[in-house]
Amino acid sequence: MEGMHTMPEAITPAVPPTPPVPLSALLAREDLALRQIAGPSDPDIVIHWAHTSEMADPYPYLLGGELLLTAGVHIPEAAGAGTYFDDYVSRIVAAGGAALGFGLAPVHDTVPRALVAACDAYDLPLLEVPPQTTFSGVARAVWQLMAQARLAELRRVTEAQQSLAAAASRPDPVPSVLRQLAGRLSGHAILYGPDGTEIATAGREPTQGAREALAALAGVVRPPGAREPVQPAGAAAGSAGTGAGGPTAEGTTGPAGSGAGRSAGRRTAGGAEADAPTGSRPSASRHPVDHPTASPSPTDPAAARPATATTRPIPTSATDTHGDTHLAAYALGAGEGFVLGVAGSRREPGDHTIASVASVLLSLLTGEHHSGAGAARSSALVRLLLGAGPEEVAPLVGEGRWVVVHARPEAQAPDAVAASALGAALGSPLVDLARDVVRVLVPAEREPAPQPGWALGVSAAVGPREWPAADTQAARALARARATRSPLVRHGARPGLEDLVPRADAEAHARALLAPLAAQPALAETLRSWLSLHGSWDRTAVALDVHRNTVRQRIARCAALLDADLDDPDVRMELWFALRQA
Repeated sequence: MEGMHTMPEAITPAVPPTPPVPLSALLAREDLALRQIAGPSDPDIVIHWAHTSEMADPYPYLLGGELLLTAGVHIPEAAGAGTYFDDYVSRIVAAGGAALGFGLAPVHDTVPRALVAACDAYDLPLLEVPPQTTFSGVARAVWQLMAQARLAELRRVTEAQQSLAAAASRPDPVPSVLRQLAGRLSGHAILYGPDGTEIATAGREPTQGAREALAALAGVVRPPGAREPVQPAGAAAGSAGTGAGGPTAEGTTGPAGSGAGRSAGRRTAGGAEADAPTGSRPSASRHPVDHPTASPSPTDPAAARPATATTRPIPTSATDTHGDTHLAAYALGAGEGFVLGVAGSRREPGDHTIASVASVLLSLLTGEHHSGAGAARSSALVRLLLGAGPEEVAPLVGEGRWVVVHARPEAQAPDAVAASALGAALGSPLVDLARDVVRVLVPAEREPAPQPGWALGVSAAVGPREWPAADTQAARALARARATRSPLVRHGARPGLEDLVPRADAEAHARALLAPLAAQPALAETLRSWLSLHGSWDRTAVALDVHRNTVRQRIARCAALLDADLDDPDVRMELWFALRQA
């Protein structure tokens, strides 16, 4: 197989990465009046950011994909007579720079001819920046174009997610999801069974070679317990790619553009080699990304079949290219050997996110929703929708007591893939993805443990009738976990002062004391968080996702409405007692 790369989207499947800016779009901005005077005019040339430097050797300061801007301050007077410009341009190319912008005035009235020749020689686009255009204006234009592309890509992903979810609810869900996926990605989608057979397909048919390559790539991510994939008719072993040994899973090397292993060759924005050597083997990605590992030799017979658990962990997704066709394979989460394969003529930044949503839906459609446990949960959902109470449907999903877990990732908003993975780690398929919080209903005997990269709030163990109260407990525990930067906070289960007072009397006292705040729930919730965090303005602001000045204003308003001195510990204790009853 040729041109094998790890999918950069595998790192952050929640949202698509920011799309790069085509150089042609920047040249089309009339307000900048940029003019390309050297280098290739390839419409596929893209830039990721603009950077200004007057260093004679900018290599150490570049990450790859930049539009490097310079006014030529670093150029010596006799530069045109030697190799200065060749050396300068070669270093930019070696660092992965996408283009060079040369500003006219106040140092140079024209672009040096030797620089133009060097850019032509090294295939580096050279832009002339007129005197009226500032470098900061160019950088701002780059960010504006990136923001526009980002918004368009997010809209595309959101619309695709909605259409895929709607397709999953149709009478023929699997073919419908594949049709939607193929249409959204303008390609071909295949669902492979555990034995490698094609269960369902949709979209434009790829070439026979691409189809065979995709079938081989599916074997890279298929779990070791599944049967060996069946080669398509007429396909010989190892014919899926240009490598003699066929598909082999390699350890990942991080996202393209990570800056590791610079080479003197030209690179696309983001750092991936533009001219990848043919005959390379597939590279696979996991969550999180693995460190590089050794792969078998192409002459080794073991290289012609997917690696097993004895050699390395089986990846969850992998990408490859066959000619001009981009290939991707996703192992479905049920672990039964089903694989989603996608082939297309292009690979946009949001494609991995869209395909990941489809793989989650297909995991549900091909996995335990067809088993007894899945059928029972579907029955429970239907009964709840038809008016049954939680205690009536609880036996369908499990006996005993439960805890509610609220979770929020530390880095970014969660997506469907991350939510499913969290549910699997906690040992429960009962997962709800709601905005920036994931809620999981977990049997009490499965003690939730801290999860890397997540902040967790855990309720007390309760019966089905108290699930709504446990949901509130978990939400408050999560807020405290985030405020204190703790990986996991549990709702306190020790006997409290309220256990000494009849519940009805305690609730009546709480209603009377907190009556001035009844019409403004935000004030009561702010007061609760503030008291639970010992009056810390900063931690309360983090817990509530508001500014610290907002917290101060709300607490001052509470003090005024309650006509109470909130610095008095006795007042604080009484209010805390009342708020626990609310």
